[in-house]
Amino acid sequence: MNHVFQDSLEKILSQGTLLVNEPMHKHTSFSIGGPADYFVSVANADELSEVCRLCRSQGVPFYIVGNGSNLLVSDRGVRGVVIHLGKLFSDVERRGDILTVQAGAPMFKVARTALEASLAGFEFAAGIPGSFGGAVAMNAGAYGGEMKDILVDVEVLTPEGERLTLAAEEMDLSYRHSIVFDKDYIVLSARIKLIPGEADRIRARMEELSQARREKQPLEYPSAGSTFKRPTGYFAGKLIQDAGLKGYTVGGARVSEKHSGFVINQGGATAEEVCFLIRQVQKKVRDRFGVDLETEVRFLGFGQEVEP
Repeated sequence: MNHVFQDSLEKILSQGTLLVNEPMHKHTSFSIGGPADYFVSVANADELSEVCRLCRSQGVPFYIVGNGSNLLVSDRGVRGVVIHLGKLFSDVERRGDILTVQAGAPMFKVARTALEASLAGFEFAAGIPGSFGGAVAMNAGAYGGEMKDILVDVEVLTPEGERLTLAAEEMDLSYRHSIVFDKDYIVLSARIKLIPGEADRIRARMEELSQARREKQPLEYPSAGSTFKRPTGYFAGKLIQDAGLKGYTVGGARVSEKHSGFVINQGGATAEEVCFLIRQVQKKVRDRFGVDLETEVRFLGFGQEVEP
């Protein structure tokens, strides 16, 4: 470890925290991943900006993570700094029908705030397991709704350390995509506009969608959510099932028998096993149907953060 670099990190973090050689399996919904050299939880935008600046000046790679719900980390871990936007960076403020939400806020916290204020429009996202910043960056959606439907504007940190506020129209929002990925921005916070409604109706809709998730998705196992993006004109889970891959297993990794679009950790799965299984699924679906399945999962610590 570079103790000079570590000391510099600690000086930046007046409120945030620093962990060294932190196992990443503790911070992903897949429950998979080796140690990160440095795991930093920042408490505000200034700390985040300073940590990023330090890493760039020292040539140390860094990666932003939220709730770890869409992430597969290498068994070898992550060299450099993992910057966590979590509990310390998760304020939700309400003014009328507008919620201002920091990037680290879990989606259930935003949903709870909306429900308590009798504001409708966020029900579709209440059960999404990730953090708000990640949901904004990937334009997360479910059950007919997407983040682009409710976004007003987004505050981002640029690679140059500048803080910008972008209107929703400037975010280039499309299916599981935003300008965040193209420009290497970091989402700091965003404002969403909801609709005054009745708390009982909002609660009932949230419970209805929660029940649908429990019935259709393998929530009882660790996973990174839906493994593959929806190919144009198809459903990934249906293609995988029709290719005879429901229940296909590699070590502790398995194609869910409940929903074939999910790769699950049925117990003790390694990142290597998950990657091998994903490659096999992609190959068999391509060979059978001529369709390329693109992963929705983000890969970290594999040399290059690209799909296997």
